[in-house]
Amino acid sequence: MTTLHVIAHSPFADERLASCLRLLGPQDAILLCGDATYALKAGSEPLRALQAANLEQRLYALDEDLQARALTSPLAKAVDYPALVELTLHYDKVNSWL
Repeated sequence: MTTLHVIAHSPFADERLASCLRLLGPQDAILLCGDATYALKAGSEPLRALQAANLEQRLYALDEDLQARALTSPLAKAVDYPALVELTLHYDKVNSWL
């Protein structure tokens, strides 16, 4: 069963991203939104952890939140709200890391 993991909290405030990466299945994906997009900040430890997780084609970030924080990243695919809905339909379940 595939899972889309949605993370919205800053990776600098708690361990949700690290916990998610430990539990991530080989076909699971991650969607970063809100302050979680700071994980894509160049040179950061969270970015190194995401790079080490080999998430090619399975890491997404909400475009609106990237723009609000002036972030860009070749590692994550930027998605708008319609694409976010499509992602939720593509995976068997959605897990929000509240």
